[in-house]
Amino acid sequence: MNHRTYNIKNAVATLCLIAAGGYAYAAPVTVTIDTSKPGPVINKNVYGQFAEHLGTGIYEGMYVGPKSKIPNTRGWRNDVIGALKEMHVPLVRWPGGCFADEYHWRDGIGAREKRPVKVNTNWGGVEESNAVGTHEFFDLAEQLGADTYVNGNLGTGSAQEMSEWVEYMTSDSKSTLAELRRKNGRDKPFKVDFFAIGNEAWGCGGNMTPRYYTDLYKQTETFLRAPKHLRPQIIASGGNDYDTTWTDMISREAKKQTYGISFHYYTIPTGKWEVKGAATGFNESEWFSTLSNTLKIDSMIKKNVEVLDRNDPEKKVGFLVDEWGTWYDVEKGTNAGFLYQQNTLRDAVVAALNFNIFHDHADRVKMTNIAQMVNVLQAMILTDKDKMLLTPTYHAYHMYVPFQDATSLPLTLKDNPQYSYNGSSIPEISASAARAKDGKLYLALVNTNPNKDAEVAVDVPGVSIKSVKGRVLTAPAIDTHNTFQAPDTIKPAPFSANAGADGKLTIKIPSKAVIVVAVE
Repeated sequence: MNHRTYNIKNAVATLCLIAAGGYAYAAPVTVTIDTSKPGPVINKNVYGQFAEHLGTGIYEGMYVGPKSKIPNTRGWRNDVIGALKEMHVPLVRWPGGCFADEYHWRDGIGAREKRPVKVNTNWGGVEESNAVGTHEFFDLAEQLGADTYVNGNLGTGSAQEMSEWVEYMTSDSKSTLAELRRKNGRDKPFKVDFFAIGNEAWGCGGNMTPRYYTDLYKQTETFLRAPKHLRPQIIASGGNDYDTTWTDMISREAKKQTYGISFHYYTIPTGKWEVKGAATGFNESEWFSTLSNTLKIDSMIKKNVEVLDRNDPEKKVGFLVDEWGTWYDVEKGTNAGFLYQQNTLRDAVVAALNFNIFHDHADRVKMTNIAQMVNVLQAMILTDKDKMLLTPTYHAYHMYVPFQDATSLPLTLKDNPQYSYNGSSIPEISASAARAKDGKLYLALVNTNPNKDAEVAVDVPGVSIKSVKGRVLTAPAIDTHNTFQAPDTIKPAPFSANAGADGKLTIKIPSKAVIVVAVE
């Protein structure tokens, strides 16, 4: 058992069994990585985040105000910002979501005490103080060192309102709007990287048809003017699930006017919105259904990419999964409109499976935004007043940091067994490989089977592999999660494996685990 070493401060029973050689393995799966044919770059924004005005996702979760006793920088929590910076957040989408199509940007500028208080009709019917507006959002992004993705209001707004917002944010002139920005404390223009025209126009954004939305999109995009070097990339609101009509219409009619088309897909254990399934305390049936349902995003992307390849063979239009993640029943005793749910090992596995799928489509998938960053749905961080914890999903994102702007590498899986449950099956092993900016070759592996460990033989033709080093994320139970009383119950452990006497390298991956290693 000298192929692997584990060192973990809070050792758990699963890892103890691994170190002691307590598992039996079936015939190895072979992973072959072709370094001679580098593929497209995995855009760093595939690891983008989403912060909507929803529940405690922004207020309390991230923004507590400059007068709070919780340590902060201009109102943004130092502990949360520090953890997000450590995770290398590349991009943040704001202010929604459904909230975006009821948000009027002028409500969120000027003296905070004079900003109008509105009702957040989408999420819980709570008061929206507008304390976090344009200036505060860009302060957040600048503290994180992240790109910005602003979602404009097409639902209750207008082309004029969005045009004026873009001017307010980006103009370097002496126009009235630029001078208003300066009066409000910002001399230089903000760096707006992306701007979306509406959100979920097929649903909460207005219940529009693809034809009607596309015409509105083209009209609005025409008037979003900014200095050439400061103009954001413009994003169109697309469809969801298996509906490709939005992608087809927009890519035919407006492909010269858009950076990309958005797409939303949420993973629900039961597949039913009325009763989605619990975030914790679930059984293997819902473990399996959750993983099975999340893997469906691959076929959804393929169907939309087929449409894009037909309408845009030059591959200039991106496919942007700007809302995705797990969606469970809310935690008992919480406001149903706040979408607060726990986060377990299952969520980390879901995240890693999605990452590997996004990597496979790196030529089209230029951005994704998990929903959401803090305290909402599949969050990176949970807070309770002054307390904070990192979720298993946070750890998955942190492990995959080397894949940001890495060059994807073709990978084949041979003899990959099926993980079967109640007559249905999914692949047991998911894998992805890339050459990172540091020059190293990285390999990510996921074992979906919660009952069985696996061996993976790694083959890189033309390269003599001596060892792999990285981290593994697993736990004894499928619903293992962190709490404020025990915030480090689940976290990554060091992982390494060395080539055997025959010069071959085999990675022994435990059940229900995510591994990311550098191949040396």
